[in-house]
Amino acid sequence: AKTDGILETDYSHKLSCQIWSLNGALVGSSGSAPQGKLTDRDTGFSTNVIDGEKWRVYSVVNEALGMRIMVGDSYKVRDRLVEDVTRGLALPALLVLPIMAVLILVSVQRGLAPLERLASALSQRPAEDLSPVSVAPLPREIKPMGDALNGLFSRVTVMRDREKSFTSFAAHELKTPLAAIKTQAQVAAMAPDKDTRLRALDQIQHGVGRADRMVRQLLALASLDSDDALDESKGQVAKIIQAVASDLARTAAEKQVAIGFTDHSEAVMRTHAVLLSVAVRNVVENAIHASPVGASVDISLTNESGRCHISVHDMGPGIPAEEIPRISARFYRGKGAKEGGSGLGLSIVAAALERLGGDISFQRHPEGGETVTLMIPVD
Repeated sequence: AKTDGILETDYSHKLSCQIWSLNGALVGSSGSAPQGKLTDRDTGFSTNVIDGEKWRVYSVVNEALGMRIMVGDSYKVRDRLVEDVTRGLALPALLVLPIMAVLILVSVQRGLAPLERLASALSQRPAEDLSPVSVAPLPREIKPMGDALNGLFSRVTVMRDREKSFTSFAAHELKTPLAAIKTQAQVAAMAPDKDTRLRALDQIQHGVGRADRMVRQLLALASLDSDDALDESKGQVAKIIQAVASDLARTAAEKQVAIGFTDHSEAVMRTHAVLLSVAVRNVVENAIHASPVGASVDISLTNESGRCHISVHDMGPGIPAEEIPRISARFYRGKGAKEGGSGLGLSIVAAALERLGGDISFQRHPEGGETVTLMIPVD
């Protein structure tokens, strides 16, 4: 009440008004106005010192009435007003702010309690436990995080199961050629004659070649599965195919199979060199192993609507239509597959094409043979 009185009395009495005629005569003034002019300025705001006090004054001229009106107040009153307002707000603030702080702290703790329980439950889980977390008790704001966490667990579970399956199959598939190599080495060591020993050594070479191919395929597949960055450099499609054909020339010669390449494209096409090389190599290598002695593997390159089509034709038995949906599965070997295959070649091709954004098609010919076509976006 005292503060209100000070504000009401002091401030109202110190707010002053003067009306002067344009010829300099004082027409009227409020009781709190000083004797002299509040300001010598015709219009607008100004700051003046009157009787030792600073005043803030606003003046305006009314030409029609021939009057100059001045309104001002003392800085002393302004300062007192600020002090009174500050004192009036300080006490409620000192009382309210601690209460608000306690309420906010309690609210935050209650709001974060479900998150802390979730964090505690996850920290106590064994590493192999990837079961979904319960999102029912979570608040609406935190539930999306629980759903995202369950999605991550699901993806990790799928990846872990794939790795377990991959490791199990790889160990089993490598065991066969290694056991054969060991057996043939024992035969060669105990061979009674030169011919038997040479046949055993030839089988050892065959087993080593099979194991070498399988290890290369396993490494290629592991590289494609990982998130490690591959060499992103691009190369000309035709040159990549020529390099693959050159690398496989010796393998084809050992199988007595010829490799031919025809470039029907009318432009220089470029794409990811490593991925394309991996895909083409495995398709051509499969064609070589599927072809009979004296046959040929023909590779052709065309350009259609911004995509290169790489077709590989062999004279093998072909792939039955009912096996096409499963042919890209890892370690899958069809009924007509030759002995020694790992069942990894086309799964490697599928993984490479997925990263290239490409597709694959299979066409079995009535007269025999299969054409595998890779369709890949190019620059």
